[in-house]
Amino acid sequence: MSRKIRLGAFLPGGGQHVAAWRHPGSPSDGATNLAFHIELAKTAEKGLFDAYFLADGLSAGFAGGREGGSAKAAGFEPVTLFAALSAHTKRLGFIATASTTYEEPYQLARKFASLDLVTGGRAGWNVVTSTGDETARNFSRDTQLPHAERYARAREHVDVVRQLWDSWEDDAFLRDKESGQFFDRDRVHEINYEGEYFKVRGPLNTPRPPQGHPVVVQAGASEDGRDLAAATAEVIFTAHQNLSSAQEFYRDIKARAAAKGRDPREILVMPGVAPFIGRTLGEAQAKYDRLTSLILPEEGLALLNGLAGGTLDLTGYPLDGPLPPQDVTEGNKSRQVLIREIADRHGFTIRQLYQYVATARGHLTLIGTPKTIVDTLEEWFTSDAADGFNILPPWLPAGLEDFVGLIVPELQRRGLFRTEYEGRTLRENLGLARPENPWTRARSALAAE
Repeated sequence: MSRKIRLGAFLPGGGQHVAAWRHPGSPSDGATNLAFHIELAKTAEKGLFDAYFLADGLSAGFAGGREGGSAKAAGFEPVTLFAALSAHTKRLGFIATASTTYEEPYQLARKFASLDLVTGGRAGWNVVTSTGDETARNFSRDTQLPHAERYARAREHVDVVRQLWDSWEDDAFLRDKESGQFFDRDRVHEINYEGEYFKVRGPLNTPRPPQGHPVVVQAGASEDGRDLAAATAEVIFTAHQNLSSAQEFYRDIKARAAAKGRDPREILVMPGVAPFIGRTLGEAQAKYDRLTSLILPEEGLALLNGLAGGTLDLTGYPLDGPLPPQDVTEGNKSRQVLIREIADRHGFTIRQLYQYVATARGHLTLIGTPKTIVDTLEEWFTSDAADGFNILPPWLPAGLEDFVGLIVPELQRRGLFRTEYEGRTLRENLGLARPENPWTRARSALAAE
C-alpha cells in the first residue's frame, strides 16, 4: 500500500482561535457542550480522520487559558469525554492528554487501558509533563518542577505504564465456567518496578488493552522533549512555521529513534496546521480577518504570556511597540523560543504578534483555497517534513466542516489520503504495529530452544 497522509483533528469545543467562541457561528458553551462534541466527532469520522485529539491542562489557566482564551478556562477531562464520544463513532481514534508529573503510573495505565477497552482499541495517550506554577499549586507544590526533572520523570513514567499494560498476557483470561478457572495465573505478572521516581509492584487490575498498548503521543520539541519523543513516542505533534524547520525536526527525530534501536517508520511526525479555507483566496482571507477582529487585547496579552511560560508580563507596554525581553522559562521552552523567533523574524509589534499566533499558538496557519492548501500539505509530506498533520480548525464547527468538505476530497483526488478506514483500531489506521507482550515472547523463545 502506498504511503498516505495521516490526519488528527484537534478539536477543543471552545475553538482553537483565541476568539473562536465569539464567532457568530460557534456555540458560546462549546467547551462543555457534550452534544456539540458528539457532532464534531461524527464530522471527523465522516472525514476519515485517524483521531480526535484533545490537549488538556490541570488548572483554570486565567493567565492564558488551556489553549489561550477565556473559553478554555474550564472544560471536560478528555478520557471521560472520549468514553462518551466513542459510543457515537466506530472507527475514529481518541487521543487524550494526561500528565506524567501529576498522575501516578498505575492510575494512568488503568485509565487508558479502560479507554482502549471501552472504544474497542481506539485510544491514544498524549504524554505531557505539565507546565506552570499555577498548575503546581493545585498539587501541593508552590512551583513547577524544573524542566529537566519533569522529562526524566516522564521517561520513567512511560516505562512503568507500558510494563503495567503488559502485566496481563493477551490469553490470560480463560473464563472457563465448567472448570471454574477465570484466568491463568502463569500469564499474569508483577512488574516489581523500582526506579528514581516510582516504585510499583503490579499487576494492573485491568486486562491488557486491545491494542496491546494505546498509541503513545508526545509533543515536546526542546532537547529533552526530542529525546523523550525519540525514545517513547509513536506519534509526535510538533509546531513549525516553515518547511526547512519541519524537515530539520523530522530528520532529527528519525535519526534519534534509529540510534535508540527503533524503526523510524514506527514514529509518525504530525505538525499542526490551522487552515482558513475558501473557494477563493479572498473568501479565505475574509474568514481570517473576521476572527482576528474579535480578539480582545487582554486575551491576546494573556496568550503571549501563557506561551512564554508565564515570563512575559506585558502590563504597561504599548501594544504597537516591540516585544520586550523575558526570562527563560522552566515551562514550555520550545514554544517560548518559537514565539520569540516569530516576533524577530517578522519584526512584529506586540499586537501583530498576538494576532499572528492567536489562531494556532505557533503552529502553521494557512489561508487559501483547497488547491493551495493541499499543495503545501503535499510538499511537506513528500519532502521529509511530515507523515501527516494535526488539523486545528480555527473555529467550530465550520472550520472542521470546511476541511472535510473541501480539503479531504482534494487530498483523495491526488491519492494522498484514504477513501475508507484501513482497520478498526487506531493502530491499524495509523499503520503502527501492535506491541508484542514481552512475557509471551520470552515464553515462546524458551519453548523454541
